[in-house]
Amino acid sequence: MDLIESFSVDHTKIIPGIFVSRVDTLGQEKVTTYDVRLKRPNREPIVDVAAMHSLEHIVATYLRNDPVWKSEIVYWGPMGCLTGFYLILKGSRAPKEIFPLLLSAFQAVREAEEVPGATIVSCGNYLMHDLASAKRYAAEFADYLAKNAENEAIFVYPKADRLVTDDGRNFYDS
Repeated sequence: MDLIESFSVDHTKIIPGIFVSRVDTLGQEKVTTYDVRLKRPNREPIVDVAAMHSLEHIVATYLRNDPVWKSEIVYWGPMGCLTGFYLILKGSRAPKEIFPLLLSAFQAVREAEEVPGATIVSCGNYLMHDLASAKRYAAEFADYLAKNAENEAIFVYPKADRLVTDDGRNFYDS
């Protein structure tokens, strides 16, 4: 089996930021998956599960209501490792182009007074939310983004170096 693209990223070097994870062509249309990384993998504590769930609801609602971007949003959801989120958008844009959208989304979490859709009817685990912690994580990430807006490293995925054999095959350690 081929190694999936996200496993070719050097997780020992990822810093919080916004990265292009992959670009796919579906029919005539391109869609781009972005890695929105809030925490350094394997070095910082993960985002608390209940806060992650609340951030998922609040930011998804924000993105899908943004008058400019709402028709471009395909998906917003948490990474299984709980260090960030995936955003899938129609088209293919550089991370810097979506930076203002994501910065404003995380800044907006600070103003949230409730978690949208956190009811027994609307949510598969409506009791697992933590608005106060979500606000704290969002403020931390928004402040980090604002402070590092000119830092190219928050937009460029660190790729893992892989040995390539003479016949062009990649070697992956096990």
